[in-house]
Amino acid sequence: MKKVAMITGASKGLGKALTHYFAREGYNLAICSRNEEVIGKIKKEAEKLGADVLAIRADMSKAKDVERFVALTEEYFGKIDVLINNASILGPSPMPYLLDYPEQDFEEVLRVNTIGPFLVTRRVLPIMLQKQKGSIINITSEAGATGYAGWGAYGISKFALEGLTETWADEVGESGVRVNMVDPGEIDTDMHRLAVPDCDYELAKPEEITAVFGYLASDASSHITGKRFEAQSFQLEGSEF
Repeated sequence: MKKVAMITGASKGLGKALTHYFAREGYNLAICSRNEEVIGKIKKEAEKLGADVLAIRADMSKAKDVERFVALTEEYFGKIDVLINNASILGPSPMPYLLDYPEQDFEEVLRVNTIGPFLVTRRVLPIMLQKQKGSIINITSEAGATGYAGWGAYGISKFALEGLTETWADEVGESGVRVNMVDPGEIDTDMHRLAVPDCDYELAKPEEITAVFGYLASDASSHITGKRFEAQSFQLEGSEF
């Protein structure tokens, strides 16, 4: 029976690349985006690659949308083996310093980037715990490990997500469910163009950094939890893991 991967924010960038990757790897998929038209297109692309795909228009920062997405996935596939919390927003561009950061924008960034993954994980975990198996992968950032001037709410939201990842991992312990995080590094996406509009150096493509996600989704990583991976330097062979 095929494994089921749930990917949030799957309509573009890394989410789109991961959808294509897991479809090619033989997974069935539950994907979501706030853009109904685009997520429908991604669904068709993944189906051509051999996946059975459930595509839902949903905002993962809203508890009702989270409940609908997870419930429909559980009803359709009967399980969730992998959850990738990818949905994220940058906030205002160019990013203002914290002193000038609009309160409403600050709240929205944290709502989408931190509270959203909390809501989705809280809803999916019982499904995985019942089967005593599952992999949850959160998308972090270099700005979530080091504070940079001008990265404002985005960086802070990723700091919080890293803490959330480590706390979830410790809480589920030896249950068979593991929770890890991946820093994609700088990649060629719309978000990066908004964050660094004057970028004059070559960037990795999202589809070039998928190997670490395949590893963390696989049974080969069943002993790993609470860890932080850098996608662009990941090499399975000879790894300390």
